[in-house]
Amino acid sequence: MSRLLLAAALLLAATAQAQTPSPRRPRTAAPATAAVVGRVLDAPTQQPLPGAVVVFPDLKQSTVADADGRFSFGNLPRGRFLVQVRSLGYGTLVRTVDTGSGQPLELALSPTATEIGQIVITGVSASTELRRSPVPTTVLDRAELDQHASSNIIDAIARTPGVNQITTGAAISKPVIRGLSANRVITLNNGAKQEGQQWGDEHGIELDEYSVDRAEIIKGPGSLLYGSDGMAGVVNFVAPDPVEEGKIIGSLMANYQTNNRQQVYSLMTAGNRQGLNWMVRGTSKRAAPYRNRYDGPVYNSAFREIDGSGYVGLNKSWGYSHLTFTSFNQVLGLIEGERDEQTGEFLKLVPNTLSASGIDEVPVTDRDLRGYDVYVPGQRVNHLRIGTDNNFILGQSRLTLNVGWQQNLRREFGEVLAPNEPSLYFQLRTLDYAARYFLPELRGWTTTVGLSGMRQENQNLGEEFLIPAYRLFDGGVFGVTKRTLGKLDLSGGLRYDERHITSDALWLNASGQPTTPDAPAAEAKFLAFENTYRNWSGSAGGAFNASEQLVLKANLSRGFRAPNIAELASNGVHEGTTRYEIGDPNLQAETSRQADLGFSINTDHVTFSVDAFDNRIRNFIFPRRIGNAAGQDSVLTQDGEEFRVFVYGQGKANLYGGEVSIDLHPHPLDWLHFENTFSMVRARRLGQAEGERWLPFTPADRLQSELRVNFRKVGAISRVANVYARAGVEHNFAQNRIFSAFETEIATPSYTLVNLGAGTDVTNGKGRTVATLMIGVNNLFDVAYQHHLSRLKYTAVNNATGRTGVFNMGRNVSFRLLVPLQFN
Repeated sequence: MSRLLLAAALLLAATAQAQTPSPRRPRTAAPATAAVVGRVLDAPTQQPLPGAVVVFPDLKQSTVADADGRFSFGNLPRGRFLVQVRSLGYGTLVRTVDTGSGQPLELALSPTATEIGQIVITGVSASTELRRSPVPTTVLDRAELDQHASSNIIDAIARTPGVNQITTGAAISKPVIRGLSANRVITLNNGAKQEGQQWGDEHGIELDEYSVDRAEIIKGPGSLLYGSDGMAGVVNFVAPDPVEEGKIIGSLMANYQTNNRQQVYSLMTAGNRQGLNWMVRGTSKRAAPYRNRYDGPVYNSAFREIDGSGYVGLNKSWGYSHLTFTSFNQVLGLIEGERDEQTGEFLKLVPNTLSASGIDEVPVTDRDLRGYDVYVPGQRVNHLRIGTDNNFILGQSRLTLNVGWQQNLRREFGEVLAPNEPSLYFQLRTLDYAARYFLPELRGWTTTVGLSGMRQENQNLGEEFLIPAYRLFDGGVFGVTKRTLGKLDLSGGLRYDERHITSDALWLNASGQPTTPDAPAAEAKFLAFENTYRNWSGSAGGAFNASEQLVLKANLSRGFRAPNIAELASNGVHEGTTRYEIGDPNLQAETSRQADLGFSINTDHVTFSVDAFDNRIRNFIFPRRIGNAAGQDSVLTQDGEEFRVFVYGQGKANLYGGEVSIDLHPHPLDWLHFENTFSMVRARRLGQAEGERWLPFTPADRLQSELRVNFRKVGAISRVANVYARAGVEHNFAQNRIFSAFETEIATPSYTLVNLGAGTDVTNGKGRTVATLMIGVNNLFDVAYQHHLSRLKYTAVNNATGRTGVFNMGRNVSFRLLVPLQFN
């Protein structure tokens, strides 16, 4: 690690020296700050656009245009910064402006049905216009997230082309990008790595979905800012921008969903007084068991959540400094799916002093299926993060520094006789850091250098042990650059990473308690080891804006991922899972080479885009079942139950595919949209026999079509605005390309879902929104289906029906009310 820090320091010093201008005659220093004023107009009519939002993303400063379309910033740092202007019904405008020029800004927006100019915060380096970044990226804003019923933040983004989710009921979802998931996807909480045992399928993402203003999804290893684990891509959940100077606002949100009677209440307040700005949000969520046509209410699928988040800080002429916090607290049941042999009813374990084992297995009651209670086995997750987010303006350059401390507590409860004593108890503490130095523009090149990494420690505090206690040190240095040459935007960079992991040995006695190696009957659960992984990542690409309508993109990238602790050392089974996992400490790091090609055409009538990729991975790590000498599945016993054995191995893999989308919005009928997307992934193991040539748990091909109408005003109804209605069809094709060896994976038939939605803003006499009402219906026809990436497919057989596993959620109607508040 010391070598990385030394290399980073030398890189920063050398680059800064190379960029320092030659000495000139002394001159009077210009003021460090500047006032920026301007006006936002409708481009065709040149009429003012009141309510347009003007944002400097890199400065975290924003304001809203007044009734005459005018806006002002009183104390911005001097320099060249990207400004973003957005207004409902208009294309987002992006422009680089010199805040010290003293010239008023005139920003004209054009009416459009698309948002191809959205900002990408996590792209190559600094804020970058989406159409100018060669890395395949999708941005979902708050309005898009709100318009679909979802049970968690990953569920909210899983309809994005190329994005999917691994689920374990309604409460647990993990992101999948182009067929890769877990530690191959980096999840960011407002630009900072979220660390929370993400190697496990039964672990969700510890984020309050209502604290997110937008989600930025980078597909592939094109982002060099975060190092190992970004092989599949990066999902950055971005918090709202600070409110404008002098304002104190708030909001109240309520959501009710009929399927599992989910209730959500979220309250937020934010303000900005003379550069002192803050935001605080609290969210409460609870849900009863979800239901579907085949299973009825699914026993022990209830969950509840209490979350908090916010920040306080200063925005001044020198930049900004914010102290941030998030607190995620969830209690949920783990679905095992055991059934009565005759009736097919779900079974539960209950204490019985007259039984030899002290436990009986009995059918569940109506109360068990209707209430909000969580039963054994269950899980409690507490995630706390405290961090600093800093941006210092240094003349024509700037420095960002982010440091955070996070603690993830994950407890699993599996003992009916001791329901409040955790069987598994992980305590993960992480100190993460990231520093980026944005150099002055030199001959058109905009360059960023920096370093990032973390120190991590995991402890076992429970009575069962799946992974060993370990310590991890991680760090990397990088440099990225970009330049615009007429219509061509070039970007790329390199990164070098080093990760060191130390795993502790663990010896257990005959009672399963920790002991010393020389104790009688001592058995090794884990052996100690130390591994170091060093590797590099790189990306280079370009975006060619052939015209205002046509954009061509190409990118080549190399990714790197060190094995996680479960792959290296797991030895056991979680509650709620169906397999016994064994790791291998000799696993090598994965490396990938990915090529991306894409183009988009945007006209008055049609928006059409294609993104294709080819990803070749060496030393690809995945779990598979193994056989015994008799040719049958190997089985190990834990706590009296038999589990099939999965071991982690490696090989070569090739994933390829892409996404196609077409949006019909015939002019002048700009209120009408007919959007269609198709996404596919093929994931092969190279050089393998039949039954083992396809990688397990690859998403099925998916076709989505949606007809949507949007009206800013509805005829003579003066108190209604921004009305929308949508009707969508989602068809998931059959997935027969599976890893069928040793019954590791089973095929999934096709299914089609129909979804509906509508919403409107209710305004007062002055045109200000006083409430937003939304209703959505998922799975309108109550189709009984199993998603290919649902882990509940592999629970017990229902002998009464002959169906295997638990099915996904049936028809669900969502009602949402949002009330904005303004206190001055």
